[in-house]
Amino acid sequence: MRPLPPLSALRSFEALARLGSVTQAASELHVTHSAISQQIRQLEEMLGVVLFVREGRGLRLTEDGRLYALQVRIGLTELTEATRLIQARPRDGELVVAVLPSFGAHWLLPRLPRFQARFPQYRISLRASLDIQDLRQGLVDIGVRMGQGGWEGLQQQHLFDDELVVVASPGFRQGKLPRTPAEIVAGPVVRTVESWMGWCQAAGVEEPSQAGLWINDSNLVLQAVQQGMGVALERRSLVDAGLKSGMLVQLSDIVVPYPYPHWLVWPQRESSLLKQREFAGWMAEEVAVYQQELAQAAR
Repeated sequence: MRPLPPLSALRSFEALARLGSVTQAASELHVTHSAISQQIRQLEEMLGVVLFVREGRGLRLTEDGRLYALQVRIGLTELTEATRLIQARPRDGELVVAVLPSFGAHWLLPRLPRFQARFPQYRISLRASLDIQDLRQGLVDIGVRMGQGGWEGLQQQHLFDDELVVVASPGFRQGKLPRTPAEIVAGPVVRTVESWMGWCQAAGVEEPSQAGLWINDSNLVLQAVQQGMGVALERRSLVDAGLKSGMLVQLSDIVVPYPYPHWLVWPQRESSLLKQREFAGWMAEEVAVYQQELAQAAR
């Protein structure tokens, strides 16, 4: 294999090809004007091709230089990304958990101190995102997802099935809360991505009007509800703490199943095996307590 050019020479060439100015390339790379010129000369000698020709007071890429610049730019970008990924991988003593912002805020975070008390050796990093993160990249130790399961290349542990309930602030409409299904759908309703169809069918009423406030994030939905802006249909797991604290009230005994169960998922990786096992075991215990509390409250 022929030796590759020095990385510094490739970076100088890419910057000069992109910016078209030795002065600008030197400024971007924090080196001298002469250093850029020397790197380009050495690169041309090593490759045996002319990469630039002088045109007036500036430089112009040759055809060979243009084609080489395209490939070098791709290579440097991939090298930068590879470096970012390896540096972002969880370290020893660090537990990285991917979670939806709403589930993290309303279900996981209030319980997390108990995990920290049992396993104080871990530095816990929550990666909250609405996007489904590819756990196979090695950037996350374990994650919580909603869905039907069956994710390829991941170990999976069913946590619990959820349900949809209608909630409001105790001070909604100066405390004159809607009680019947017809009064509930009369609004105002804070609409979310959750469909009212199943609940309305179970309640025997028409769906709420399409007018009003629509929000695509459950955290903002609950904030709006707590401010008395309307009623909302939300997942039990997100409103349970608010119901217990009195910040929210459940307006109807009618509940409907949520179609997407919660799962714990993780890539099978030897370096993360112990912390994955410890977190999964702790989550199973917390879910059991949560479900027992729900069962007792339903009696």
